[in-house]
Amino acid sequence: MKKNNSFAGKFSRFICWCFGIGLAGLVSGICVGLIVFSVVYSQLPSIDALTDYKPKIPLRVYSAEGILIGEFGEEHRDFLRLHEIPPFVRNAVLAAEDDGFYAHSGIEFTGIARAAIANLITGRRGQGGSTITMQVARNFFLSSERTYTRKLYEVAMAYKIENTLSKDQIFGVYLNQIYLGQRAYGFASAAKVYFGKELEDLSIGEAATIAGLPVAPSAYNPIVNPQRANMRKNYVLGRMRTLGFISQEEYDREMERPIVAKKPSERRLTATKGEESLHAEYAAELARMLIYDTFKEETYSLGLNVYTTIRAADQKAAWNAVRKNLIQYDRRYGFRGPTSVIDISNPETRKSDITLALAEAPTSPNLFPAVITAVSDKEIRATFDAETEVVLDKESLKFAGLSNKKKYWKKKSRAKDLTVGAVVRLSKTPTGTWTLAQTPEVQV
Repeated sequence: MKKNNSFAGKFSRFICWCFGIGLAGLVSGICVGLIVFSVVYSQLPSIDALTDYKPKIPLRVYSAEGILIGEFGEEHRDFLRLHEIPPFVRNAVLAAEDDGFYAHSGIEFTGIARAAIANLITGRRGQGGSTITMQVARNFFLSSERTYTRKLYEVAMAYKIENTLSKDQIFGVYLNQIYLGQRAYGFASAAKVYFGKELEDLSIGEAATIAGLPVAPSAYNPIVNPQRANMRKNYVLGRMRTLGFISQEEYDREMERPIVAKKPSERRLTATKGEESLHAEYAAELARMLIYDTFKEETYSLGLNVYTTIRAADQKAAWNAVRKNLIQYDRRYGFRGPTSVIDISNPETRKSDITLALAEAPTSPNLFPAVITAVSDKEIRATFDAETEVVLDKESLKFAGLSNKKKYWKKKSRAKDLTVGAVVRLSKTPTGTWTLAQTPEVQV
């Protein structure tokens, strides 16, 4: 009996000893952590760049009426206040990056722990567990290297930012500053670069596509990697539905829509709401040179707006006259054939195949991309949207070399290339009919 009591006493003392050692270790670890954090915090830079946020805005050149004719800068950026950014865009970003942003203190320890465990399991530093505040800290003050030291500085900087700025201020800076690929900084600029639209004109799916870019702008670029971008878009839409930001009906509708991003060749200038696209490239370049003589490298970041004496009506008349004669001259040498041919025989993928093929074609005034849906020596049919068809005029048959009156085609006919699925250009005639056309290959 005494032996049992002696054993129980020793065991309880051992347990207390282990508990004491563990508690002492924990307290020591916390103290060391606080000391390290204090040292790191004392070495942090000033956050004046955030409290007095001045984004780099490119030089913009306008006509006398205020129509944009040129933009020059290392970064495409359009600054917007947080209240000017539509709620569905903000919700898409929160769903993709940090749905607890307005609840946590800038540091989500569960996310960091989850990322650390994943990194230990995989043996590589692939996940970071960064909140929006931590991303702002990294983008403004730290490097992008993936080390635990940098992560510690990122946590400390996020803590400092949260104690200085409000949540709305932090979120506003993030939405305007984050890099989203294609030289686009901020979501307003990305909307124009990828879709040629203002933020409020985006669909929910398009907003989800852009919201999915911060984690890896090149990997999920909808222009370069449309399939991966679509996967990322679907993930963000799923998160938005789970968080109650969108309804099931909206989720289903956006999941069915393909991503139709604008190619770089289409983005010479994007006409936005209240603006027209005006061709005056040489005048814009001359204005840039004159401004550069005064402001040097700051020309591209001060947000200067230059208004020229060019009248839009006069410039359009001159440009249209040159273009009209180029098209007529090029047309004399016959139809060169379609730009490409796609397979539209599968009814299930026909619509998406046509939509994607047309989206890849560069835009050109009154030279609209279309896909041929039926062709014979009597009639040519085409579609602009996979849903409606137009019948081309009789002149199109002659131009393509499909009629007996071979007015246009010379020795080598390309009529054999004008098959169902051919991607071509159509122009609208003064009488309202559609005619087969092509982009001129001649230059002035």
